[in-house]
Amino acid sequence: MKPKEVLEFAKKNGAIMLDLKFMDFPGLWQHFSVPIDQLKESSFEEGFGFDGSSIRGWQPIHASDMLVVPDAETTVMDPVMKHPTLSLICNIVDPVTKEAYTRDPRNIARKAEKYLQSAGIGDTAYFGPEAEFFIFDDVRFSQDEHSSFHCIDSSEGFWNSGREEKPNLGYKPRYKEGYFPAPPTDSLQDLRTEMVLVLQAVGIEIEAQHHEVATAGQGEIDMRFAPLVKMGDNLMWFKYLLKNVARKNGKTVTFMPKPILGDNGSGMHVHCSIWKDGKPLFAGGEYGGLSTLALHFIGGVIKHAPAVCAFTCPTTNSYRRLVPGFEAPINLAYSSRNRSAALRIPMYSADPKAKRVEIRFPDGSCNGYLAFAAMLMAGLDGIQKKLPAGNPLDKDIYGLSPEELKGVPSTPGSLEEALGALEKDHEFLLKGDVFTPDVIDTWIEYKMRSEVNPVRMRPTPWEFALYFDC
Repeated sequence: MKPKEVLEFAKKNGAIMLDLKFMDFPGLWQHFSVPIDQLKESSFEEGFGFDGSSIRGWQPIHASDMLVVPDAETTVMDPVMKHPTLSLICNIVDPVTKEAYTRDPRNIARKAEKYLQSAGIGDTAYFGPEAEFFIFDDVRFSQDEHSSFHCIDSSEGFWNSGREEKPNLGYKPRYKEGYFPAPPTDSLQDLRTEMVLVLQAVGIEIEAQHHEVATAGQGEIDMRFAPLVKMGDNLMWFKYLLKNVARKNGKTVTFMPKPILGDNGSGMHVHCSIWKDGKPLFAGGEYGGLSTLALHFIGGVIKHAPAVCAFTCPTTNSYRRLVPGFEAPINLAYSSRNRSAALRIPMYSADPKAKRVEIRFPDGSCNGYLAFAAMLMAGLDGIQKKLPAGNPLDKDIYGLSPEELKGVPSTPGSLEEALGALEKDHEFLLKGDVFTPDVIDTWIEYKMRSEVNPVRMRPTPWEFALYFDC
């Protein structure tokens, strides 16, 4: 849409408020609203002012004035708001220099798309994330100087099989047996369908929805692939709408990777491909029907994966999921069909347009703009340097001996390790000024100060079980 068309759209839909959405540095949507009469054609250049010092990871208080500049192409009516509200996703601009803000995640994603085009490799990078999540009925947690606990609950939780529910009707998915059961075992079919309908209302194309492997309401809704920035926008709508639909129904949604002990965590497998002039560049005559270019892309992702994990698996909880010896995609190898590899080549279709690489170690706690940009930049580095992908690994990785696994690299074992890898290996991210040294430094400093160190300092209940009698 053009700015004038946005104004006409707002009038046609009876909008009385304008909601301006943008993302903080770690990856949560922020917003503020103004009456719709404040939106002018000039607003799409002049923007709206706000205090950047109160946003996580952003400006110091002595340089806090920032601008949100709405992107007319993101125009939709927000289906969550009670009163008719026009929604626009915004880019962040420095009010003095009028330059795009380097720490704005959406700006980083935009620059990654431009770098792909300027490098002459392709003109479009498509991403298709499969973001898993849990739908819970109740969540409580607290920690202070002398106590700590967390407690989650779900009417589907297998641990509630013996609970007095007046009556308890059973049909609760057993641990690790929640994949594709029909109702009544899958009690959340209608709720996920309601989520699909709301996602479609904002223009997101949905391919499927289903229950996932874990008990206690794990689910998945698959969005059709889209270009990098568009998919970054879609992922934000995805999280926002799922959380709000759940809340409306008296439930809550989390994308936390590992909320339940002893059952599957929530990942976000990401399907990637590069196109040029309407033609797919990943299809060819090499292994798995891939092109040589695609194999070099894989080589780049494998080489830089430890650093990329700082963005794709960006929480301390991410590494409760990525644990050696369990069904987690920690081994940095590629294979066709084999879901135990960190990079998989799906073989559902022989159509060259369907040829893609599935990166399986990311999770839904990530900032999508940064995660997609980092994966693209790693792959492009592999293409530019013709990095080898190595030999495919078609065996069951989980059945290999330690000797056989010795030469297979793995993802980091902790967020601190991933941040250390990023500190050592980030030159590939700086190409085209996509990421900047300030962004890398700020990300590492913020994560260490706000997440790694606080978690490292706090005793856990299980440590009491292990060590109180020492």
